[in-house]
Amino acid sequence: MTIPRHLAGNYAPVTEELTAHDLPVTGTIPPELSGWYLRNGPNPADADSGHWFFGDGMIHGLRIENGRAVSYRNRWVRTTSFTDGARMYDDQGHRDLTAGPANTHVVRHAGRTLALVETALPYELTRDLDTKGPYDFGGRLQTAMTAHPKTCPTTGELHFFGYGVLEPTHLTYHRADATGELVLSRPIEVPGPTMLHDFALTAGHVVFLDLPVVFDLELAMTGRSMPYRWDDGYGARLGVLRRDDPHGEVRWYDIDPCYVFHILNAHDTPDGRIVLHVMRYSEIWRRTDQGISPPQDAVLWSWTIDPATGTVREEQLDDRPGEFPRTDDRLTGLPAAHGHITGDNALIRYDLTSGATTAHDFGPDRTPGEAAFAPATGTAGGPGWLMTYVHDAGTDRSDLVVLDADDLSAPPAATIHLPARVPFGFHGNWLPDTD
Repeated sequence: MTIPRHLAGNYAPVTEELTAHDLPVTGTIPPELSGWYLRNGPNPADADSGHWFFGDGMIHGLRIENGRAVSYRNRWVRTTSFTDGARMYDDQGHRDLTAGPANTHVVRHAGRTLALVETALPYELTRDLDTKGPYDFGGRLQTAMTAHPKTCPTTGELHFFGYGVLEPTHLTYHRADATGELVLSRPIEVPGPTMLHDFALTAGHVVFLDLPVVFDLELAMTGRSMPYRWDDGYGARLGVLRRDDPHGEVRWYDIDPCYVFHILNAHDTPDGRIVLHVMRYSEIWRRTDQGISPPQDAVLWSWTIDPATGTVREEQLDDRPGEFPRTDDRLTGLPAAHGHITGDNALIRYDLTSGATTAHDFGPDRTPGEAAFAPATGTAGGPGWLMTYVHDAGTDRSDLVVLDADDLSAPPAATIHLPARVPFGFHGNWLPDTD
């Protein structure tokens, strides 16, 4: 029997929860780093799942203090799906928002650490990565929550959305204030149940992506495939909502058909335009006679929305494939000079003004995941470090590698050697103690 790709090699789940202390380090951990590096990803407890995206969430956390790698621990997120086998929809189509794998991202807002998946409620975690339970903002959140919320660096507000496929309202925009109170929820009309993975925030706008990857009930019934497919007839567009008029009109702008899982950043320009940097796929999951086609490679593009003309300028910025775009999160929604993506065995850093690039190549047998930015100072856009788990195929072990974000060509500042393999996963964050 052939093992599916998403259950083989370093995609394969680990079977144990571990805790290890005083990890060995090659190099020197920057002394200003004190906090947790956390990363989420699918790790099916029964070592089986129909798709990579379906596995139970597991958080891999590394604690750093005063130049020391104090501890590593990995913990499953104990959702109702994990503990009780709960399903998102029962046989009558009723929704259980606590049911989901919580396997996509881990963020912190208003003192709470939340494990996220876009199909369910977030789950709150303790400092030691134990699961406290589902979090619904005091009962106010009545939809699922995206795995890619955005924190405004100016107001401290958390902006996010929820989408569903069988619910009458497919898309709802939410806003929580800096204290964590959910203060806004408004439905947004879209033509059908598409997969909305990410969105954009600027100082003045929220931008939604309504793209032609549409829910497919027949695929959903199999339980062994992503329940979405490419739809040539759906179209593609960007919806712009003014932040100062959150119940106002969403203005839509047509773009060429494509799909985007992840947005690097977005910002407003002085002349009133809106610029987004995105990882763009020409198409994904087209249904053919041979089954569902795999995604094409994603590459970096920019979209410039011009409200004055009602048009979008679309421009490819690079031809190197990659994913997991990130920047200094303190510049979310603001102009950022730099951003980076994870490519094949490398991290690529972009100067978003000049287009110049630098890269750190880990070598043919060492594969990095998403890299989070860890600030070195209190100045947004200033110096900092990129942190990522790297799998070594030769040893089948993993390290946490710390790189100087301003000098990716340099050797790692520190390589922290972990006691076990960290399977390939999705998203994470550096959570400093000072926040």
